[in-house]
Amino acid sequence: MQEIIVATLVIGVIGLVIGIALVAAGKKFYVAVDERVTQVRECLPGNNCGACGYAGCDAVASAIVSGEAPVNACPVGPASMVEKIGAIMGVEAEASMRKVAFVKCNGDCEHTSNKNHYVGIKDCRAAALAGVSTASCDYGCLGFGSCVKACSLDAIHIVNGVAVVDTSKCKGCGMCAAACPKGLIEVVRADKTYAVRCSNKDKGPAVKKVCSAGCLGCKICEKQCEHEAIQVEGNVAHIDYDKCVGCGKCAEKCPAKCIAKQ
Repeated sequence: MQEIIVATLVIGVIGLVIGIALVAAGKKFYVAVDERVTQVRECLPGNNCGACGYAGCDAVASAIVSGEAPVNACPVGPASMVEKIGAIMGVEAEASMRKVAFVKCNGDCEHTSNKNHYVGIKDCRAAALAGVSTASCDYGCLGFGSCVKACSLDAIHIVNGVAVVDTSKCKGCGMCAAACPKGLIEVVRADKTYAVRCSNKDKGPAVKKVCSAGCLGCKICEKQCEHEAIQVEGNVAHIDYDKCVGCGKCAEKCPAKCIAKQ
């Protein structure tokens, strides 16, 4: 009986010592957390998408409070979110420019045809690693939906064989762009209306053979633009959104109709 009491006392003393040590260590290494970090974090959408350039919402909240990031660092939240964060930080803030993704390919089943029957994993990255292109155009969308799986907002879908962005849902986080192994998705300012939906770098006659909606590199769009906002580089047109005013003249004259509204 005495042995049991001694053992119990020893264990109790050891537990007490460990408890005191933990309390002392907690006080010594305690790091004060600015309550504004928690307040800012509660304002953020919580997608942890990384569009702000930080690891997640917790990281950008800390950066905002420390002054490393502006109060409008989150590009996917609404203007009301920026106002709330500005009020917490005691500064006036303007919402960041809204961005959306667009797919630089319009080669759906109506404009191109399949040349291979792919039987592997239904994933764009897997198909790209295997060097497989299901469509006649080697530059086009593979259509297996890696971008769809990456989007937490249900803002992109495979429609008629090609990825299509729902701009009413898209927040411009760029997760779909990161998931596309062919680099066909680009994130641009939502107020820039027109986009070139083609990435084929072959010459016009070769493009015509594989896709009826592909850029021919004819440079008609260049000649129509008074602001020098569109240039053909590598046989495909590119829009400089810093110069583009959204007049739509390039889209009107494009013979392949590969320049369209977002």
